[in-house]
Amino acid sequence: MSFSANLLIGFIAALHLYILWLEMFAWTTRGRKVFRNFPAELFEPTKTMAANQGLYNGFLAAGLIWTFFIDSLTWRTNIALFFLVCILIAGIYGALTASKKIFFVQALPALLAILAVLYF
Repeated sequence: MSFSANLLIGFIAALHLYILWLEMFAWTTRGRKVFRNFPAELFEPTKTMAANQGLYNGFLAAGLIWTFFIDSLTWRTNIALFFLVCILIAGIYGALTASKKIFFVQALPALLAILAVLYF
């Protein structure tokens, strides 16, 4: 894979590690600043749900990080594409159901990385 594809994959993995931290460990503190439109009284009752979401984001990050340790270019490409498509779908769904901002934060970087993996 190209340098640009690897750079995008690394950026997206780091982003999802940040989301893991935010949703699992900082939901009731930093989460309040990031998710300003979310009702303040719901942070504490939704702490477990947010942690579950954070865990899923961690799995996505782990899958992308795993690609850096795969020797076979075919397998590395296929595994990267699988996790990037998962992120793209989640980002599109989030944009349609929660906030349009999710498209630009999550789906667009995944789409750019998919294009980089396939064409560069």
